[in-house]
Amino acid sequence: MTLEELQNIIRSEVGVMLYFSGEHCNVCHALRPKFKEVFDEHFPLLKQIYLDAHENLEISAHFGVFSVPTMIVFMDGREFTREGRAVSLHQLTQKLQRPYEMMTSE
Repeated sequence: MTLEELQNIIRSEVGVMLYFSGEHCNVCHALRPKFKEVFDEHFPLLKQIYLDAHENLEISAHFGVFSVPTMIVFMDGREFTREGRAVSLHQLTQKLQRPYEMMTSE
């Protein structure tokens, strides 16, 4: 995926969750299924994109990702929140719930 393709996805989707990880990052591998479960259950309309930060250096640099894991949520084409290693999935869910409902309700 190129930076341009990713930017087009971020602009065209209701919301996007980018998860930057690394091949040798145990924390990344432990958190990824937990993030997936939370987003599948509570935020199914947010597109989930998982990227290896080292294999996607241009994208990582563009978004200011210098450590992994880093998770960035975009809503309405703009960065809404960014979380790093020590993230509370419960707090994240609470933070995203209201804006997600506002953006996805008809």
